[in-house]
Amino acid sequence: MCVDRPAYVLYSLTGWYSTGLFLEELISMLKSCEILVNPKTLILPNLGSDFIEIRGSVVPQAKPPEDSSLEKPVDFLWGTKIPMRDGVKLDATIFKPHEQKDPLPVIFTLTPYIADSYVERGLYFSKNGYVFALVDVRGRGNSEGKFEPLANEARDGYDIVEWIAKQAWCDGNITMWGGSNAGFNQWSTAKEFPSHLRTIVPAAAAYPGIDFPFFHNIFYPYIIQWLTFTSGVTGNSNLFEKTEFWISKFTEYQSQHLAFKELDRIAGNTTTHFQKWLEHPTPDSYWNAMTPTAEDYRRLNIPILTITGHHDVDQPGAMTYYRRHMQYGTEEAKAKHYLIIGPWDHPGTRTPKKEFGGLSFGETSVLDLNRLHKEWYDWTMKGRTKPEFLKKRIAYYVPGAELWKYADSLETVSNATLKFYLGSRDGQPNEAFRSGDLLSREPISDETPDRYVYDPLDTRPFAMQQKEIKNFITDQTFVLNLFGNGLVYHSEAFEEDTEITGYAKLVAFIEIDVPDTDFYAELDEIKPDGSSIMLTSDLKRTRYRDSLVEEKLVKPGEMIRYEFDGFTFFSRRIGKGSRLRLVITCPNTIYLQKNYNSGKNVCLESGKDARTAHVTLYHDAEHPSFLELPIVK
Repeated sequence: MCVDRPAYVLYSLTGWYSTGLFLEELISMLKSCEILVNPKTLILPNLGSDFIEIRGSVVPQAKPPEDSSLEKPVDFLWGTKIPMRDGVKLDATIFKPHEQKDPLPVIFTLTPYIADSYVERGLYFSKNGYVFALVDVRGRGNSEGKFEPLANEARDGYDIVEWIAKQAWCDGNITMWGGSNAGFNQWSTAKEFPSHLRTIVPAAAAYPGIDFPFFHNIFYPYIIQWLTFTSGVTGNSNLFEKTEFWISKFTEYQSQHLAFKELDRIAGNTTTHFQKWLEHPTPDSYWNAMTPTAEDYRRLNIPILTITGHHDVDQPGAMTYYRRHMQYGTEEAKAKHYLIIGPWDHPGTRTPKKEFGGLSFGETSVLDLNRLHKEWYDWTMKGRTKPEFLKKRIAYYVPGAELWKYADSLETVSNATLKFYLGSRDGQPNEAFRSGDLLSREPISDETPDRYVYDPLDTRPFAMQQKEIKNFITDQTFVLNLFGNGLVYHSEAFEEDTEITGYAKLVAFIEIDVPDTDFYAELDEIKPDGSSIMLTSDLKRTRYRDSLVEEKLVKPGEMIRYEFDGFTFFSRRIGKGSRLRLVITCPNTIYLQKNYNSGKNVCLESGKDARTAHVTLYHDAEHPSFLELPIVK
């Protein structure tokens, strides 16, 4: 047997192989062991109709060199207190290499999720030549002070960096690790410019006022779930993960047609900052204080590695940081900012998986991100070589082709565009099986506009949302059950494989008879067998069609040109024979704040304010509604 691998006899080999492991992986595994020829023969079917013989038996072999460091012992400092400028002390759990004699670079994570959540990361990096500190944010875990989510991390992050720099076990080089909230914390700390912060590696970084606690000013009911997760001083992970409980509470809010401001009461937790957040429903000064200004981006001049995924819910935040740095940063600084966009969901930006959401990706999609972080830290803080994976400043994965590609900038990722004009035959493309068209030709002058009706009091969709849909990328339940609330358009089948990479853009000429409503647009690939792959989506609240800061209610009956420019970045090789599907609807789901179309404060309006919206989408020669996609030839 190979050390740290199962014992492989004929039975376990065939059993293991029959579960779906490709033969190439089996051969690769066996090649990593020593093979001694003996009379026994193992005969296994390969992926085709032939057979392959593997002669010999497997004997132990020493561990690969790269694994040996993982057995190194570490030391652990419990309850280290880090003083903040206002006298509050934050609690840190510190991991150090056992053999440490000289000062080393230090990595720290600032988290509201309790330091114990990241022990495995601390052990990994301390076994690989770094000191690692897990720091609870103020008011959480064993830290002092009062927790106000997102509000204190900038100043506290600065104070942590400068305190660590003075410790005997630190050589003055400090960085951070983490994703989501801990990705936000890295940007928040960096904008304070602590002198010893050498680099940051923000993964799936949330951007307050951009993608959390709302997207395009539309709140998520999820925020009360997250605020409860971070309530008090404990972890609360069991309650946070109790999906059926949260589904029932979100359904109660929606089915009883209550105002969004009632959600914390319904959930049973009125101790959080939920109500304060609702007082700031746009990207105002409250949210802007938490993130870099244009001047901060101009000053920022440290190496940065941004990591996100095609299906990362915080991709809009991660990409906003990146694009604003590209917009405002100096040429010197931008040359040191690298970007990785993988085929991952939110957790996958730290621990990638080959399968999730109903899809399976190629073996190369599963990067060892611990190792990549270490190589990045080695390069930026120890003067070693740049990680081999970072061949250019942007690395992105192309599902369908199952390979990584590289570019120097977002602008050079694609080199052509593909435009589809919306059209229909009868003005009622209200479901997938009688859809309209995505046409390569421009519309004709007398095309009939398309219409649908959105009744915010319609509760029928909620019955489909009572269980978590884990195959969220491939599931078609909602698309196939619009209940008349939406429009569907399909393209012709692609005549050849086509790579689409970048940002989609939708322009639609729409008339509504209410002062406000919300729109949701989704783009899917429909394969020849009828299966679906969700590619990207966008949300828009009509009162914020021109500005996310200043609202402007719609004049009922007025036709308006809407530009959907908030689609997430995606990449996929659309296969020959596949079609594209575009769905436009007014969201009626337990997972988004309900807009009752009255034009009042959406956080305060309820079912008694509800107005049914009649939506008309035009696609004639004078009003050419179209979908534009970036392609790679």
